[in-house]
Amino acid sequence: MKPINVKEKLTKFSKQWHPHQIATVDDMQVILAKISGEFVWHSHKEEDELFYVQKGALEMRFRHADQPEKEWSEYINEGEIIVVPKGVEHCPTTKEGEEVHLLLFEKLSTAHTGEVVHEKTQTEYPKI
Repeated sequence: MKPINVKEKLTKFSKQWHPHQIATVDDMQVILAKISGEFVWHSHKEEDELFYVQKGALEMRFRHADQPEKEWSEYINEGEIIVVPKGVEHCPTTKEGEEVHLLLFEKLSTAHTGEVVHEKTQTEYPKI
């Protein structure tokens, strides 16, 4: 039981879209990620995800599964969180060139890109 310095942990990696686990809480994990640009449209059938913006600003794009042409966005600023409910299709995005630092809280069973397989999909999160 020792404090975790999030800022210090963020200095341990630079690769974007590659989450790193910093803690577990029961069946949940705390993850850090650095992102830039657009991710992959995906959803998680059985898991919610919490995103905390540590640095920068995040655009979280959403669309209806039964009406994919209907998209909308929520903007999450530094110091804010958003919870993406299970089953909701989403795509994290940043302003071009801006690197955003995120802390995520999700179940250990959460697949990085849900059922979508993409070149950005990660299957293991290094522990730092």
